[in-house]
Order: sequence, then structure tokens, then C-alpha cells
Amino acid sequence: MDLALLRLLRTRGHWPALERAARGYARAGENGALWLALAAVARDRRALRVVLVALVANTAIKQVVRRPRPDLGPELPPIASTLSSLSYPSAHAATSLAGAGALGGSPALYCAAAAMALTRPYLGVHYPSDVAAGALLGWAVERLS
Repeated sequence: MDLALLRLLRTRGHWPALERAARGYARAGENGALWLALAAVARDRRALRVVLVALVANTAIKQVVRRPRPDLGPELPPIASTLSSLSYPSAHAATSLAGAGALGGSPALYCAAAAMALTRPYLGVHYPSDVAAGALLGWAVERLS
């Protein structure tokens, strides 16, 4: 089911402008950069700490699980580059959910976090389960912090 959903997200709704926008938005989310910047602008130390803890926890889990990135073959290559060859969980999802919650949890912030998380399977660099696990991790880090 994970692979089928990934194929669906990787093959539907792909237009050059949307792919460029998704790549750009995903780049802004590398290592939680977007959420760290928003927390810095808001001068919210808790949000900074929560995003950093989510990133560190995500990285530690990735090193233990060591799940490789999806490979959909030459007909569906990834649309974006990644910093790591490891896939589970998604750091973009973890830092986004953690950041959105720590910055107040408004619907707009959660929509921005969901959009960031969805770029990952859309671009073909994460399985949907990677995104779900990352989102759950980010949510848990924020709630427990």
C-alpha cells in the first residue's frame, strides 16, 4: 500500500510549475530551516528548541532504522536531491509538525506543515509512511516539550 500511494503521489498532478514550487518549498524545509527562521523571527525560544529536538531525534531514528530512499525505477526518478540516502522518518515532516505546533498551532501553520510533508512523496524522495512517522514524531516532540 505504501508503494502504491507513493506511485500515485509521484504520478498525479505533476506540472512543471508545481514541481518547481514543490522543490523550492522542500529546499526551504531542509533541516527545519523554514521553521527555525520563523521561530527566530518570532523570537520564540521554545519553538527553536522544539524544532531542533525534532531534527536531532529524527536523525537518530534514521541512523538506527536505515531505510533507503524509494526507488521507482528509471521511469519515475526522484524530482529533488536529498542530503541523505536514508528515508525513515521524514525530517521535513517532523520539523514541520513540531514547528507548526510550537509556533501556536494555527490552521495556517498546520496547512504549511502538511504541504511541506506532502512535497516529499510528491517529489519521490519519501514513502508516505516515512512522512506519517515523521509527522507523528514532530507532533510528539512538540507535545512533550
